[in-house]
Amino acid sequence: MTTMLPATRAGTRASWLALAASLCAAAPASAEDAPAGANSMGTLDEVVVTAPAPNGALGATTLDGEAIAARRAATSDTASLLSGIPGVGLATGGGVSSLPVIDGLGDDRLKVLVDGMALTSACPNHMNPVLSYIDPARVAEIQVMAGITPVSSGGDSIGGTISVDSAPPVFAAPGEGVHTEGSLSTFYRSIDRSIGGSVSASVAGDNVSLGYTGSWDRARDYHDGNGDRIASSLYETENHAMTVAARKDGNLLVLQGGQQFIPYEGFPNQLMDLTGNHGRFLNGHYQGEFAWGVLDARVYWQNVTHEMDFLSEKFLGNSMPMNTDGTDDGYSLKAEIPLSARDTMRVGNELHRFRLDDWWPPTSSTPNGMMSPNTFININDGQRNVLGTFAEWEARWSPVWTTLLGARNDTVWMNTGNVQGYSGNMMAHYAADSARFNAQDHARTDVNYDVTALARYEPGAMSTDEIGYSRKTRSPNLYERYAWSTGTMASSMVNWFGDGNGYVGNLNLKPEIANRFSVALGWHDQRREDWEIKFIPYYTYIQDYIYVDKLGTFTKGGGTFDQLMFANHDAQLYGIDVAGKVGLWNSNAYGRGQLSGTLGWMRGQVLNTGNSLYHMMPLNGLATLEHRLGGWINAIDVQLVDGTSEADPLREQPTTPGYALVNVRTGYQWDNVRLDLGIENLFNRQYYLPLGGLDLGDWTQGGRLGQPGALPGPGRSYVAGMTVKF
Repeated sequence: MTTMLPATRAGTRASWLALAASLCAAAPASAEDAPAGANSMGTLDEVVVTAPAPNGALGATTLDGEAIAARRAATSDTASLLSGIPGVGLATGGGVSSLPVIDGLGDDRLKVLVDGMALTSACPNHMNPVLSYIDPARVAEIQVMAGITPVSSGGDSIGGTISVDSAPPVFAAPGEGVHTEGSLSTFYRSIDRSIGGSVSASVAGDNVSLGYTGSWDRARDYHDGNGDRIASSLYETENHAMTVAARKDGNLLVLQGGQQFIPYEGFPNQLMDLTGNHGRFLNGHYQGEFAWGVLDARVYWQNVTHEMDFLSEKFLGNSMPMNTDGTDDGYSLKAEIPLSARDTMRVGNELHRFRLDDWWPPTSSTPNGMMSPNTFININDGQRNVLGTFAEWEARWSPVWTTLLGARNDTVWMNTGNVQGYSGNMMAHYAADSARFNAQDHARTDVNYDVTALARYEPGAMSTDEIGYSRKTRSPNLYERYAWSTGTMASSMVNWFGDGNGYVGNLNLKPEIANRFSVALGWHDQRREDWEIKFIPYYTYIQDYIYVDKLGTFTKGGGTFDQLMFANHDAQLYGIDVAGKVGLWNSNAYGRGQLSGTLGWMRGQVLNTGNSLYHMMPLNGLATLEHRLGGWINAIDVQLVDGTSEADPLREQPTTPGYALVNVRTGYQWDNVRLDLGIENLFNRQYYLPLGGLDLGDWTQGGRLGQPGALPGPGRSYVAGMTVKF
């Protein structure tokens, strides 16, 4: 695999990717040699790793093709497609709303892009995270840039970048006339009796294309390894998207629009559930090739109306409606300019605006009621605007040495209006809290700077070494700064951590500044086909990490919880990711066999207390034996996770025991028909999710007796899926 300056649109696309990783355990050299098939526990089979273009993250990974197609039958959660990538974990939410974590940093600490759109979760519980806005049926490619990412890949984040793209528009071949294509898919999963399907269709000429994708999925509560139902884990979702595209003389214009409707989604680790989510988006994208280089421009808009309340499994006799309305809009302009055979310059300017209203209607008009008589205004006309500008210089000094230097400025303006509480006689403290908040100036401006420096050294055909440093900055989100109420009920409704605690905002928060040092040491055979191993140790020091201070404790039912205020503390994270693969056999008679694996270990600490940071993934590994013979694909996964040895005492994080899971799958492709079958958690192991939070759904359904425990994972599940292309 060689690295070249881009000369075409396809090459330009590759150049916008990361310092390509070779870190993926099962990264094949070609699709022809790649084994296939995966499930929601995740493997890296047939992961496509872009040729080592140095203008990207140290250890970047690209998933597409078979790696995504094989996983769709087993999950409706787009974030779970990332499972198995070294350093990536999932903080469990609802059935379609997991929060990705990269080397201990997740949620808003990651830059997550959907078809180039910078989007925001519009919910105080983050029930609609960015990756929930796109269904797996629409996903064609995922790029994960872990840790050290180029400044051209986005700012206002410290943990890495995840970019998810739908399929590009199709056009007719020269002389073909009108081109049509499409597909129908369906699936079933026994663990939650999930059933659903998707459809896609395109009609195109030489220069004009029209496409549609749609999907629907409904699931009931899942069951754990003991056969017990996990309350409030059901969901239903529906997605639609249209694409219109035109091309001519090296110019491409793509217009997308669509909507999402989630009528309900249970959250077993939250006190609330999603009772309505309606999203609409428009996205315009232009790419053009000119004599001086390549221009990439985008403008977008998305609006989400969101409702929370109790589904029947958590309903205790009182409704508690909570509504949000969030709008993202913005643009991005990026240019890539080849200055010489050695030097390439990238410059860009981006604007992302987010508007949010969060209000809770009263449950009655009685002045003495607990949630009455006024509407509780949690966020009033919240505004978060980010204007970013970057410049990046890539230099290929020799076939052995390549460097990348970049600098970025992001100015963040935040503001919100005045607020109010229910103001009933039973909730008089709301008046004092709101008066205190309203008396203060809410406007805040942060001027943030990022720097990235990467170097790649490839002395021979069997060794690749990388070293990098980055200074990344993130400003607080709207809830971290502006959630104003110290009431135990109101503060416990602001919680995207799944721990049942209450959270209060802090107007005086400073932006987080993360300094990360990392190296990647890799060895492989000359063609990167037979064997490969890579070690990526890292260290991150975070100045003004947004952690918490304890305000007090409160009881809810039979449990005791903490009320916490967001506060700046210095922190550090360090660890190592390891990935490798080795070919076992390759013959015409028996096909190709490969063993691949990943290993991850990390620690995160608050420096002034020594406490563990919340939700640090324990030592974990994944081993996959894969086999492919013609259109037949098979795999066995073994996932090993150590017990939790480091937990956050301030949040009273529960510890979880270690476990081992075995997953098997098989699939076959007949011309235009694909069949996938699998069994997840083959031995029906009872285990608890290290990043799952508390099992609040069953605690509520059981009368809220005692302290809630850790959330159990799914038991054995039989998976079947079929896709027909036409």
